[in-house]
Amino acid sequence: MSKIVESVLSNYPNASRDSLIPILQDVQELDGFLSKDSVEAIGKYLRLPTSKIYGVATFYNQFRFSPVGQYHIEICRGTACHVKGSLPVLEEFQRQLNINPGETSKDGIFSLEVVACIGACGLAPAITINGEVYANVDIDDIKKIVKSYRRKVSENA
Repeated sequence: MSKIVESVLSNYPNASRDSLIPILQDVQELDGFLSKDSVEAIGKYLRLPTSKIYGVATFYNQFRFSPVGQYHIEICRGTACHVKGSLPVLEEFQRQLNINPGETSKDGIFSLEVVACIGACGLAPAITINGEVYANVDIDDIKKIVKSYRRKVSENA
């Protein structure tokens, strides 16, 4: 069992299945995603089959099963963003990064996720990168955004 999972589980003495979602959230917050090993350890701790853990975790789109990139891009596809053109924005990110939603680039720099709403409807179409909101994004902005983050990576290397 990883130290992260062990640490989280120590915060839930005598836990039952009612603690499953908070435990999954805590593990993902610290580890960035839910690994197969962490799911198995949580199942053992709660005396639940891993199929039950996966059933719950896959029901909620907040949970991830692979690590995100250094720069995690969330594309809002809520109603306002959809109407204002978030689909072409998503498609351009896919072209620029050569990944689909739910994937991380081979170099580990970028990951892409589609979200239902980021709560920035007045700024539509909007995206976030590691929580930083970008407003009124259009396909012309994307190449500049990707280039600026690649520059950050090379400067920090």
